[in-house]
Amino acid sequence: MPEVNFQQPINSAGRIVEEYAVGKRDFEKAELAEANLQNLDLKGADFSYADLSTANLSGTNLRGCDLSFADLSEANLENADLRGSMLFSANLRNANLQGTHLEKADCDRNTHFPTNFDIVQAGVKMSDESV
Repeated sequence: MPEVNFQQPINSAGRIVEEYAVGKRDFEKAELAEANLQNLDLKGADFSYADLSTANLSGTNLRGCDLSFADLSEANLENADLRGSMLFSANLRNANLQGTHLEKADCDRNTHFPTNFDIVQAGVKMSDESV
């Protein structure tokens, strides 16, 4: 019998801050479009499949986060730390990546970066296999 998840979707920046503070790291499928998560320390969290489109993540520590399949289109990631994060099949189209630290972040051919973004220069690792 399949497991049923009755958990309410996470849809506010305040709830992320509260739950992260008490040790929660699983924010898979969070609905945070347009959320203000600026300058927070969220390292190691799982935001896979999350909607972070147009979110303000500037200056946020997302080091080692799982952002696989996340929608980060038009998100503000200016000066954010995504070193070592997983970006498999993530959508970063039209995201602001100015000053974003992406060294050793992992992506695949299904990861979409802004036009003319140089993943090699940014230090992103391209995997031949998708998740």
